[in-house]
Amino acid sequence: MSGILSGKKIVIMGVANKRSLAYGCFQALEEQGAEIILTYQNDRMLKSLNRFIDEGITKIPCDVSKPENVQTAFDQIHEQVGNIDGLIHAIAYADPEDLQGETTDASLESFNKAQSISVYSLISVAKYGRQIMNEGGSIVTLTYMGSERAIPNYNIMGIAKAGLEASVRYLARDLASQNIRVNAISAGAVKTLAVTGVKDYSKLIELSNERAVNGVGVTIQEVGNTAAFLMSDLSTGLDGDTIYVDKGTHLI
Repeated sequence: MSGILSGKKIVIMGVANKRSLAYGCFQALEEQGAEIILTYQNDRMLKSLNRFIDEGITKIPCDVSKPENVQTAFDQIHEQVGNIDGLIHAIAYADPEDLQGETTDASLESFNKAQSISVYSLISVAKYGRQIMNEGGSIVTLTYMGSERAIPNYNIMGIAKAGLEASVRYLARDLASQNIRVNAISAGAVKTLAVTGVKDYSKLIELSNERAVNGVGVTIQEVGNTAAFLMSDLSTGLDGDTIYVDKGTHLI
C-alpha cells in the first residue's frame, strides 16, 4: 500500500492489545505503507499479539527492564530487516499501589522502577536504535499532561513522564548529529490497560472528555495518525517537541 510511509521500516514498542495507543499507531502506520517491526516483553505477550496481529509481522523479544535485552533486540532487528527509519516507544510502568493515595506513599524501589522502565528505556532504545537507523530517521514516545499538572492518583508516573519529556529534548539535541528527530506525543486520557491502573480512572477519562473543546475525547486512531505524521518526512521541522493530541483538553 502506498502512503506517506511507503518504503520505511518502523519499530513499534509497547503494543499490548487493541485498545492500546501503540495499536492505534500500528494501524495508522500500516495504512500509510510502513513495514512494521514489533517488540514484545515476553512469551505471554507474544501469544496475545498473535491473536490480533498477523503472524507475518516481524516480532522481536525485548524486555526493557534489562538494558542488555535492548541491545540484543536491536541486533536481531538489524539481522532480520536491516536498517530502520523510525521508532515508536510506547512503554511505561508504575506499581499499581503507587497510582493511588499520595506521592509520598511511594518507596524508593518503586520510584526507581518507574523511572527505569518509563524514562531510561527511551534513552536505552535511542542508544541502540540510532546505531541501525538511517539518516533522517524519527523517534517518538508517548506521554501525558500529568507531567506538568498534578493529576489525582497519577503520582510518580507524572514525575516519570516529566523526566521522559526532558529526555526527549536532550536526545533531540544529541541525535541531531545523525539527522534523527526525537519528539513526544502527549495523548489525552483514553481507556487503555495502562490508564485502568490509575485509581478512579473512569472519573479521569470523564473529566478529560468534558474538557475537550468539542466534548469528545481523543481516540487511539487520532493518536496513531499523529505518530504516522511524525514518522514521515512531512514533519522534518519538528524536533524535541511535545505535541498535544488530546482534543484541546490541556487548554482548560
